[in-house]
Amino acid sequence: MIEPDAVLALCQNFFWQTLTLLAPILIAGIAVGLLIGVLQAATQIQEQTLSIAAKVIVMGFAALRLLPWMTARLLDYSRELIAGITQGIGGTF
Repeated sequence: MIEPDAVLALCQNFFWQTLTLLAPILIAGIAVGLLIGVLQAATQIQEQTLSIAAKVIVMGFAALRLLPWMTARLLDYSRELIAGITQGIGGTF
């Protein structure tokens, strides 16, 4: 049986890894959205597809640029998780 503290630690680590992997992409999308919003307010162009298209392109580019780093982080996390499973994650099976 896995101890509750071990489960809590696994969940916290999972959410931290998820946040770490997604934060740069989300920050890029937020920055572009803010920039496009300011430009739209200044020029009074209220076209929604302009904002969404720019965000999708920038977030896709950021994801592609960060893919090697993200893959390395996921592999490290997977190795730690599998090593923890083989060691019983702090409990006995």
